[in-house]
Amino acid sequence: MNAHPSHLRNDTAKAAAKSASEKAFGQTAEQMAIPLGDEAHDPLVVERGVAQEPVDPLENDRALVLTDINPPDVSVGERLLRIAYRMGVSNTTLVAPFRKPAKLRLLATVESPLDGDRVAGMALRAGHFLVHGVKAPIAQVDCSRTAKLTPPFERAVHGFTWLRDLDCCGARPQTAPVAERITLAWLDENLEPGKGAAWKVENAGLRLLGWMVHAPLILSNKDGKLRRRLLSAAEETARWLDKNVTRADDRLGEVAGWCAITAAGLLLPDGKPRRLFGEAGLVRALGEMVGEDGGSLSRSPLAQTQSIALLVELSACYRATRRDPPEALDNMLAMLVPPLLGLTHGDGGVGSWQGAPPISAERLASLIEASGVRTRPLRDVRAWGYQRVVAKPAVLQFDAAPPPMARHARNGSASTLAFEFSHGEHRLIVNCGGAATAGGQLPVRIEQGLRATAAHSTLVLGDANSTAVMINGKVGSGVNEVEIDRAMVELDNSKATRLEASHDGYASRFGLLHRRILLVRDDGSELRGEDLLVPSGRKGKRGKVPFAIRFHLGPSVEVRLGSGRNAGLVLPDGSYWQFVTGAEKLELDESLWVDGNGHPHPVQQLVIQGLASRGGGTFSWLLKKMG
Repeated sequence: MNAHPSHLRNDTAKAAAKSASEKAFGQTAEQMAIPLGDEAHDPLVVERGVAQEPVDPLENDRALVLTDINPPDVSVGERLLRIAYRMGVSNTTLVAPFRKPAKLRLLATVESPLDGDRVAGMALRAGHFLVHGVKAPIAQVDCSRTAKLTPPFERAVHGFTWLRDLDCCGARPQTAPVAERITLAWLDENLEPGKGAAWKVENAGLRLLGWMVHAPLILSNKDGKLRRRLLSAAEETARWLDKNVTRADDRLGEVAGWCAITAAGLLLPDGKPRRLFGEAGLVRALGEMVGEDGGSLSRSPLAQTQSIALLVELSACYRATRRDPPEALDNMLAMLVPPLLGLTHGDGGVGSWQGAPPISAERLASLIEASGVRTRPLRDVRAWGYQRVVAKPAVLQFDAAPPPMARHARNGSASTLAFEFSHGEHRLIVNCGGAATAGGQLPVRIEQGLRATAAHSTLVLGDANSTAVMINGKVGSGVNEVEIDRAMVELDNSKATRLEASHDGYASRFGLLHRRILLVRDDGSELRGEDLLVPSGRKGKRGKVPFAIRFHLGPSVEVRLGSGRNAGLVLPDGSYWQFVTGAEKLELDESLWVDGNGHPHPVQQLVIQGLASRGGGTFSWLLKKMG
């Protein structure tokens, strides 16, 4: 992928950045008595290190390239079946035109390898929905089409995602009555397909796929009338999805709908035309949802896990009917796992990016095991955009790409040039994260705030977002291009990884580019950083603009400010870290961190702030393990 040159590459900006970089690192060395070699400043020329090829700039309209995936190979007859079904000819007419329609039934029992949440399942048995830590009595949850539910409850109630939790928390005689009671209550309020949250394509797809995979929970009752009603609802939902699946809010919602259509084609009688129709649509939707390296175009690790879970359950449906999934689906599953592994910290969990909560190591390991994919974390991140540096026992994650485009964004966040840093099992620097869980323990009203630039460990200029944060999880204008260079360098007779990146999110408003340089020592004991503001044009503007560089601290970090320019950080393992800055003042402020269950934790943040000249400025800092 080769991006075209842009204003980020003009000679003046590059020269100014290089000059400012050298100046700032010179100040850091003088103030901290830590020498830095000049080779650390040039991403292309490294005398004693090993220089890597610079990564091309990422333009917003070219940064994520759609994966080229072809529909499954089928015979001429099967292609005609698919075309006829797409045109509206029924299953029975195509498969057996001279006999009565087959009796509605399930052709196989599916065994899903995915684990549910046992705690949430036990809460269901006790009479409550448990969603992101919030309990709601089942009898009091309004599941009608006019009900106003928060997004997490809407997904659980109308998407029937609770079936997986209930299925893992007890024997069938104890769990099936609960599932049947909730399902019948839902059917009573949603007799016909139509408008409302229940008939969003994603919710309908999740619901139908859940009914197919966890059918024994809702179809084990000996009451034939009840079975017929549930199967009729499943067939009706499948027919509705056949006509409306392309009207999903985004590609992930469409993928959920296509997975459900394909599962129905596998498990309901005379389903071959629907299966062929679903497979072709699913492969096309996956190709439009996933970038060239397997990362979701939403750049959300949560969306990545949901995509993997959908394909894992669909693969289970294929196994139940003793069919092999199309090769394209297996290939896609293999592509989706490495980017997700590339966002893991030392504790095995995933970082907080694009509104996602920090997915736990246990949940991630369970998902990867269920996928059957054995692979290493993604190395080439040109499309996914998250640079990862492993300096055992430390891990650095760096967002070096534009935010997702509006049509792909899910809880889209203005996080460009933010980073997270962990050491061993402890996270020192984090992002607030968790916007996707708003509506549980987290109030919906702060969802946009959690997606703002200030909720990430990066520089904020003029108290504004680097990219506009809109409602409904979308993002607007701002960062159009990110330039990133990565190299191995020599640092105090040891090796280090150097990342240098810049974005143009503040160029149109303030005439400044934000450039960030990070140096990670190979033993993980030191992280050096420098934030530069560089004029975007040939002439710098006059005046000053307020800035703040925020470092949100992990929930297990104890912090104490020193004499103005430094702070001491203590981890639970007793290790001591020192944060030092060359800026005039370092402040301590309150912050918020959302865990994997959607529970907000009060934490603290270190803040370097003041007024920056519109002609540019440099701000250096150091995080070092002592002793």
